[in-house]
Amino acid sequence: MSDTTLRSEIADRPRLVGALFTITLLLAQVGGAAATGVTATYGP
Repeated sequence: MSDTTLRSEIADRPRLVGALFTITLLLAQVGGAAATGVTATYGP
């Protein structure tokens, strides 16, 4: 996909850009929350 095609797709669908940004933020928050619940056991 060329740069010009990508720019035209983004220009045609501004709500899609907002939705993708929101999904990215939510996934970043869920990943951080999931990482805090992990416990490690060291040794035998």
